[in-house]
Amino acid sequence: MAVSLRGFTKVLIRLSPSVFHQPRLHQSCLQRLPGALWPALSPFLPPRHFFCKAASLQDEEVAPAAEALLRYKDRPWDYLESEEYIERYGTSTVWAGYRRNHKGGIPPQKTRKTCIRGDKICGNPCPVCRDPNVIIHHQNVKLLQQFISPHTGTAYDPTRTGVCMKQQKKLNEAIDTARDHGLLPFQIPYVEFSGEDYSNSHDAVGSTPPPRSLTSGDTWYKWYSEITPDENEVAKVKKTYKAYLK
Repeated sequence: MAVSLRGFTKVLIRLSPSVFHQPRLHQSCLQRLPGALWPALSPFLPPRHFFCKAASLQDEEVAPAAEALLRYKDRPWDYLESEEYIERYGTSTVWAGYRRNHKGGIPPQKTRKTCIRGDKICGNPCPVCRDPNVIIHHQNVKLLQQFISPHTGTAYDPTRTGVCMKQQKKLNEAIDTARDHGLLPFQIPYVEFSGEDYSNSHDAVGSTPPPRSLTSGDTWYKWYSEITPDENEVAKVKKTYKAYLK
């Protein structure tokens, strides 16, 4: 009886690697299969399935935001007429009510260089950087008009709007391009012409008079002959340049 038990244990030990190896292979094959087939093949779901489900839910939430960004990327001027913009800003401008974080009670004379550097975003980004749907484009006239003074026709200073210097540079370029394309009006100073010809009437633009003839001993300027130099100063100059005087 003891001999039979020993022989049985030896056979079991020899067969154990193959017996325990089969479920592992079965589990690895299950992991490669799609998640929809797992419940039919195995009653127990590994924890990896739950993580995949959470990631898929996250992707479903991010997808509408990405679609909204792509929707306004080609036509950024549609965002200013959308319900999303009206709900967020109403009738006020994009930069109305914005206040930059700074130390002390006196704001700095210049805004920050940029709000986004690679993957890092500052704590309180400017009105343009904080909303990804606000895209600066020369055809986005309604957005450009928010940064132009209606009285002077010039762009507001970035210290007033809070826009960073990178976005302010894009604003200035877009405003100039829109004016060149005729999308934005600009004022030209009025000059009243009297009809007279000013081409040669002024001495600065007129013809140079011919030089007058000079006799020996006369000076070109009359006031030069009336100047009497100081003898002491003349003596100092002669002493200094004695080696160079002939």
